Amino acid sequence: MERFTYRNPTEILFGKGMIAEISSRVPADRPILLVWGGGSIKKNGVYDQVKAALTRHQLVEFSGVEPNPSHETCMKALAVVKDKGVKFLLAVGGGSVLDAAKYIAAAAVFSGADPWEILRRNGSNVTGALPVGAVLTLPATGSESNGNAVISRKSTSEKLHFASNHAYPVFSVLDPEATFSLPAKQVRNGLVDAFVHVCEQYMTVPTDALLQDRLAESVLQTLVEVAPLTLENPRDYPSRADFMWSATIALNNLLSCGVPGDWATHMIGHELTAFYGIDHAESLAVVMPGVWRTSWPPSRPSSASTAVASGTSAIPRPPSTGPRHFSIRSICPRASRTSASMPRTRPARWASALPAAGRPLASKATSPAKPPPTSYAHARDGRADRARRWRCKGRKLRTGDPSQAPFA
Repeated sequence: MERFTYRNPTEILFGKGMIAEISSRVPADRPILLVWGGGSIKKNGVYDQVKAALTRHQLVEFSGVEPNPSHETCMKALAVVKDKGVKFLLAVGGGSVLDAAKYIAAAAVFSGADPWEILRRNGSNVTGALPVGAVLTLPATGSESNGNAVISRKSTSEKLHFASNHAYPVFSVLDPEATFSLPAKQVRNGLVDAFVHVCEQYMTVPTDALLQDRLAESVLQTLVEVAPLTLENPRDYPSRADFMWSATIALNNLLSCGVPGDWATHMIGHELTAFYGIDHAESLAVVMPGVWRTSWPPSRPSSASTAVASGTSAIPRPPSTGPRHFSIRSICPRASRTSASMPRTRPARWASALPAAGRPLASKATSPAKPPPTSYAHARDGRADRARRWRCKGRKLRTGDPSQAPFA
């Protein structure tokens, strides 16, 4: 086991009815920015619960945060923060809303001329941030209990991350009932995202960290067991609660203590999302088998991963499948309900978006129909350089450095 420093300052409020507890944790003597997305929180009753809990607070609302939150939208929210004198942000939604709130909070006190430099430098220049609270409605990214955020910039087709100890939420509410109305596709995506988070901290290189291996395997096993249950019966509280807590543990930096991480799958997936708007989890499901196929032999010949690959571990693996495919098949096999199945190869519906094999990924972005922005070449070269640096060839990343933190 390698040296590590672990600290997680986020208070978790877990269970039914816990949204009401935010009234005592959100300051009442200063303006609060309520950040949310496209309106689902009004349909499932979460918005009303939040408003009821904060009747004595000064609320300023900002809605419209999109999936894969954009820099442009966050800058609009930042203008509201500065105009209204906001001193606390409350994010209500999934990982995208939480990531946006973290970026807005950091940008609000950033001393540089361009907040995008926070992303370019992976958060190493973040010296402070406004406090952020969260009410989670979509388990997936783990953003409710870490200091990471991923933001896209439409003008340059970039999708970058930053990590900072200043960006941890002060508190996060995890009420499984707030997720009951989620579409099956979003639940499926969340399951896969959480599973891949664990894999990228587990299927790396040996470090003789047996406890960390067992912790990772317990989360993987739980996700495999509860996935079909929570997809089949969205209102089953026990399975949804296990899923929600597993997604938090998957990326609250506990599993990464003392072990190397390998985030090549996420880095490649980010590029697909940045250029073509593909669902993040779908990109992971398609990319990870290829990454493992390329790098499996040198990746992690440890007893733990060998057991998983051979099918002798506690994690079930369908017969006649190699180690490169067991994870996605275990969580979301191709079921009769195609809306809940997860692709393992490039789906036909992506044919118009993704380039053919052998053609450069940037071919669509540089086509005459969509002229590239003036800064595209710089952005492209930067992405290519990052992808090379994050190839999974047994590279060890020190978890004590926030700039090396995992991706949502």
